[in-house]
Amino acid sequence: MSSLRPKYISFDCYGTLINFQMAELARELFADRIAPEDMAQFTTDFARYRLDEVMGDWRPYDELLCNSVERTCKRWGIEYRDNEGLHFYKAVPTWQPHPDVPAALARLATEYKLVILSNAMDEQIMASVDKLGAPFHRVYTAQQAQAYKPRLQAFEYMIEQLGCNPEDILHVSSSMRYDHLSADDMGIKNRAFIARGHEPSWPVWGAHEMKDLGGLPALVGL
Repeated sequence: MSSLRPKYISFDCYGTLINFQMAELARELFADRIAPEDMAQFTTDFARYRLDEVMGDWRPYDELLCNSVERTCKRWGIEYRDNEGLHFYKAVPTWQPHPDVPAALARLATEYKLVILSNAMDEQIMASVDKLGAPFHRVYTAQQAQAYKPRLQAFEYMIEQLGCNPEDILHVSSSMRYDHLSADDMGIKNRAFIARGHEPSWPVWGAHEMKDLGGLPALVGL
């Protein structure tokens, strides 16, 4: 594997670094309304509505989650209980890193400036960053960018704030739909796809694929 030497390594946070447990929480909260054999499709629909909600103008993430839950319930013809999406919003800062993450980040931080570009709110993100255990050069949120990934505006914001060129960045994410396609559109050609299993690999997009974050130090010469 040829080594890359980026100025910055940027990361998606939730799903890539933090174990994003939206589906697990949905299975728990909706167990009284959705049959077990239908739950996989229900959580898939919930994920699709979350993606649809982030595609427009920026709004607070708690509002988007409530809208996503309500729309999913409407599609399934089940009761939506007031502000049910807030259960998901409040749970996000409590979720923990994937087991492979802390050691890999600690190794990377010895020689590289680490950056987060997350779809989180400002009030959420630092509770999660603190769990990662590594120093981050910058932490950017959708609230700061006034745009959620996969919108290009989110990546534009990160590049502008860092004062660098797209080729100076190695972007790391477990999501093709939220991160890799847009990063590629912005000229960030150095990318690593972490195959966490919640999205399929799309080799045509040219990302370096690895099963977990443990493979990343070797990619950057460590």
